[in-house]
Amino acid sequence: MPSGAVFLSYASGDAAAAERICTSLRAAGIEVWFDRSELRGGDAWDQSIRKQIKGCALFVPVISRNSHDRDEGYFRLEWKLAVDRCHLMAADKAFLLPVVIDDTRDDERVPERFREVQWTRLPNGVTPAEFVERVRALLSGGPATAASSVSPVAGSLGDTPPALGRREARKWKPNAVRLVLGAVAVAAVAYFVLGRFAPSRPVTRTGPPNSIAVLPLANLSGDPGQQYFSDGLSEDLITALSQFPGLKVIGHSSSFKFRDSKEDSGSIGTKLGVAHLLEGSVRRAGDVVRVSTELIDASDGSTQWSARYDRPYKDLFALQDDITRAVAAALKAKLLLPENATAQSDRPPSGNLEAYNSLLQGKFYDSRDTQADQRKAIENYTAATQLDPRYALAWSFLSDALIGLGEQWLDGAAAQKAYAQARAASAEALSLDPGLAAAHSARGYLLRVADFDWLGAEAEYRRALELAPSVASTKFSLANQLATVGQVERAIELTREALATEPLKSGWHEWLAVDLLGLNRLDEAEAAVRKAIELQPHAEGYYQTLTMIAIQRGDPRAALAAAQQEPPGDWQDIALTMARQIGGDSKVADAALKNLIDKHAAIAAYQVAEVYAIRNDEDKTFEWLERTWSIRDPGVTGLLNDPFILRYKGKPRFSAFCRKVGLPTPAEVETHG
Repeated sequence: MPSGAVFLSYASGDAAAAERICTSLRAAGIEVWFDRSELRGGDAWDQSIRKQIKGCALFVPVISRNSHDRDEGYFRLEWKLAVDRCHLMAADKAFLLPVVIDDTRDDERVPERFREVQWTRLPNGVTPAEFVERVRALLSGGPATAASSVSPVAGSLGDTPPALGRREARKWKPNAVRLVLGAVAVAAVAYFVLGRFAPSRPVTRTGPPNSIAVLPLANLSGDPGQQYFSDGLSEDLITALSQFPGLKVIGHSSSFKFRDSKEDSGSIGTKLGVAHLLEGSVRRAGDVVRVSTELIDASDGSTQWSARYDRPYKDLFALQDDITRAVAAALKAKLLLPENATAQSDRPPSGNLEAYNSLLQGKFYDSRDTQADQRKAIENYTAATQLDPRYALAWSFLSDALIGLGEQWLDGAAAQKAYAQARAASAEALSLDPGLAAAHSARGYLLRVADFDWLGAEAEYRRALELAPSVASTKFSLANQLATVGQVERAIELTREALATEPLKSGWHEWLAVDLLGLNRLDEAEAAVRKAIELQPHAEGYYQTLTMIAIQRGDPRAALAAAQQEPPGDWQDIALTMARQIGGDSKVADAALKNLIDKHAAIAAYQVAEVYAIRNDEDKTFEWLERTWSIRDPGVTGLLNDPFILRYKGKPRFSAFCRKVGLPTPAEVETHG
């Protein structure tokens, strides 16, 4: 074998792909050891293999599902011999050039030495000219082409050789790895802003060029209990990337729907509306954390950039600062925040990793939406504030969690106690960091839910959005508040802006439908709620909204059909009662209303008022609205956007009720809206 030749090693099931690679290299005049007839084993074969691997200039292992699934195979001996030869080489000598020919992201069954260098994706063995040129450059002793779309190189600090990434699987809140996240975030932004690693061939984009989704980082620790850690790093990376103007970053609620997904990059990119995907893995073993990432072109699945970082757990925050400063120097003009905005961070001011870890565990439980998990979230947020009493973000999240507990699962004195604790936590957060968007958002939530202070809530949400303009959840919260005070058109605009970066958040599509229904834009409302149903077919309340749309159209059959599809429970009872009011049978309508009052008067006072409005019973409508306010039923937030209640918007008693609950009258909405 010539000393400048390439040794191509593959499992027998990958012979066709390997042959494509071989053919492309040979067509460029590159010598390749590839002879399927020789792969038969025995002493002669063994001697030949050892000679070829000892004399080759580059060793190219082909990695795939086939190689992963093979417990034994001649290729595994070849890999071992190649690794053994590496031990005799200088550390900076290029010898291993792994390629992956399918959607394999990480493979613990390949040698560790392979995972220490850059992997190149060649789907099905299709070999672009960039890869051939990279091989040629390596054989000539020169550097690989940095701009290659198939062979990006991730740089590092100072004179240290680049830390080259390995391919990892996707997955998805933990500890000190934020330092790495800053590095990855800025490097990814550098890709977009500076145009580095741009594909040399035209591709069909699945979204705007400056758009990205961070898929949940895979938890490779072997401990399912560490998922909160990998999820936390994924969310922190989304937060870091979202602060760069001009970069569309998909929120975690939508991107995390592709955890463990078998869909290809093009399908994911299309559903999320992005051109690029960032994926990778996290492994925490003792005091060492490894983060591996790769930037994928969603249109063709090619790797644009990848890197791996192995760092002591205790040094992660410091390393984040170092890498962020080094890369940000090249992006100084691009890193300027919008006017009045401030940099947002999940990091505790003391740098206490245990406080940060508690925060991430709290976020993990907070996302699970059960009362037990909500209480666990509160415990972890409380622990974070105890570990670092100046941790404003932890105080903010604690306030949010307490409000959520009171709003969703408590009533009476228990709910008021939770709100009082939330009020104290919110005040502490704002006193510690008035520039923290999350603190203002938490305050807005408290004022809206616990105090019914509509103007105060709106002001806090506006301040939060001013401080962090890219946060989709704040846009949505402000949209809800604007709809409450009658600014429904603006609420629709903001909800759609929020959905641009959270396109798969079903509840937001349903709220969009409610707002559109309030303006009698029924076709748009139906499209929005059907999108919500498509995303989450069994969610409560979605078919009830569809029922209301059918009632507004005067279609009793469609209304009843929609109500019958609502999952059994409170909302189905409400939907059926509403639908039967327009069915033409007064006895059935009366019986349904009586049943609703008997079963749900304590929790559905506002919905009873809606039913009386459908029946055109003005006195009973306002009687139940008064009851709604007396028990502080949150349904009152929909007053100025409710097509049934708004039938009485011209009545003096309607304006009087609006003033009583602190809302603008319809006339004031028209004047100032």
